[in-house]
Amino acid sequence: MIKAMKLLQKTCIALLTAGTLSVAHADVNVYSYRQAYLIEPVFDAFTAETGIAVNTVFAKKGLIERLRREGKNSPADLILTTDSGPLIAAVSSGLTQSVSSEKLSARVPAEYRDPDGHWFGVSTRARIIVASKDRVNLDEVQSYEDLASAEMRGRVCTRSAKHTYMVALTASIIAHSGETAAQSWLEGVKSNLARKPQGNDRAQVKAIKEGECDVAVINSYYMGSMLSDDDQKTWANAVNIIYPNQADRGTHMNISGVSLTAAAPNRDEAIQLIEFLTDHAAQEIYAEQNHEFPVNPAVSRSDLVASWGDFKADSLSLAEIAGHRAGAVKMADVVGYDN
Repeated sequence: MIKAMKLLQKTCIALLTAGTLSVAHADVNVYSYRQAYLIEPVFDAFTAETGIAVNTVFAKKGLIERLRREGKNSPADLILTTDSGPLIAAVSSGLTQSVSSEKLSARVPAEYRDPDGHWFGVSTRARIIVASKDRVNLDEVQSYEDLASAEMRGRVCTRSAKHTYMVALTASIIAHSGETAAQSWLEGVKSNLARKPQGNDRAQVKAIKEGECDVAVINSYYMGSMLSDDDQKTWANAVNIIYPNQADRGTHMNISGVSLTAAAPNRDEAIQLIEFLTDHAAQEIYAEQNHEFPVNPAVSRSDLVASWGDFKADSLSLAEIAGHRAGAVKMADVVGYDN
């Protein structure tokens, strides 16, 4: 039965991709920026509990544009993202609808959901600093602002400042400190780069292990992923984890999140899936398998993630931070960060 269900889901994926799927009752169709291996265990658990099949289309980019093209004829019920940015873009494009749910209001803290119910976080992650165990004294870098200090000259690695994770961090600094201070900070970090911005978050840790730089900023769950990979654990073991800004506003947080599409043909089932994603079973899967923080405060972190210690998280609403994302992208161009 399980093999038959998986075969059916694979067939539905192919039909969705081809645009020929005839949407059946009691299915939920998801457009996902999250890779399949990260979300299939959660969706399988949902199907096992409810009998509702979940059909997923995965893409690295272009799903918002696809929803826009499909309009009211879109088969998609939900869009699942790796960051708050695409959710904000979907809302601003009129591609989502509001959800009112007592369960979601109780399980998802206000800072991790849209005030009008258009998107909800389903897991969280910290934008941490990682520093070489051999070459960095921990008191040298305790905040994001320290990345722009004179002591960090030629020692910093980051990915592109226009990548959504870096955009969110810059937007948070704009929100807290204003545009002038944020631009000065971004210019300072650029001046301290050991190499041109490149690669993903894992690549930054590898660069520290190989001596190209001493510090970097990454999403916290990558540490768990690398520590669980025989080929990459040496990278992770070469760095210390630092939760920045513990003396003031706390560490910048972001989410993986979900929105109900404006044209959702299976609205009730889709809302049921959103609620499932924030309940204990799914939250524990996110915590154990993906090394993310549960968005639901009633669910504990995994033992591995908990071993990194407690920390103060920035409580500023992601909806407020999102208002500065366009300014953050423009700022990256102004300072020529990626050049």
